[in-house]
Amino acid sequence: MITVDVCIDTVFPELKDQEKIEKVKEIGYQCVEFWFHDNKNVKAIAQGLKNFQVKLNNLVVNSPDGSRGGSLVKKQDREIYLERLKHVISIAKTLNCHMGITCSGNSVPDLSKNQMMDSIIETLGSACDILEKESFTLVLEPLNTLVNHKGYFLDSAKDAAEIIRKINNPHVKLLYDIYHMQVMEGNLCSFIEKNIDIIGHFHSAGVPGRHELFEGEINYPFIIKLLEKLQYRGCFGLEYMPAMKDHTLSLKKTLEYLMG
Repeated sequence: MITVDVCIDTVFPELKDQEKIEKVKEIGYQCVEFWFHDNKNVKAIAQGLKNFQVKLNNLVVNSPDGSRGGSLVKKQDREIYLERLKHVISIAKTLNCHMGITCSGNSVPDLSKNQMMDSIIETLGSACDILEKESFTLVLEPLNTLVNHKGYFLDSAKDAAEIIRKINNPHVKLLYDIYHMQVMEGNLCSFIEKNIDIIGHFHSAGVPGRHELFEGEINYPFIIKLLEKLQYRGCFGLEYMPAMKDHTLSLKKTLEYLMG
């Protein structure tokens, strides 16, 4: 059975993070994830994870535009990025977490696509020694530039897969965000089947709108069955913005929808 996790940054805005962890566990989820540690009470989260026996699957290393933690497409940001990575890993360790999401940064007008691709490959390649030493995995995330992240460089899962295969290290994988890639490329199941060996995590949300998964054009139960057939062992992350006022009911209905 696929393990579904909840991004606590998109639900229950009125609750503290440790209260969100308790709430999602009560609903029936065993795992969570969150974005940045910088604005969080890490000690309280650690206590919440321990108290309610919930696993933290991942957190985010750098911001999509590269303003926090450095940009992978800029060679001059390499040391900034690597230092940020070391710091995030140290935080993750206190939370018994072994995975981080990394973003490409925004496109740089003066650089060609190949130059930016090469910079990502070189920087993540340089990170591999750190990742191997710390038993930590990075998942590189393509995002959509049509609706949510205008200017973002890596808006193609095909390009991301090319980068990861060139790096060729098991500690660098792909975060396949089904919402973002339905907006950009479609052909979801074919891509997943061809690239399941390098996919380390999934994100999901309804299309259009980025709301509940059961309201939209994507057949998520079909995708879950495919992942089970492919023997995917990672988490399937919920990163949607509930349109329903009752977030508890929204998350309950989503779990029932996905698991049948």
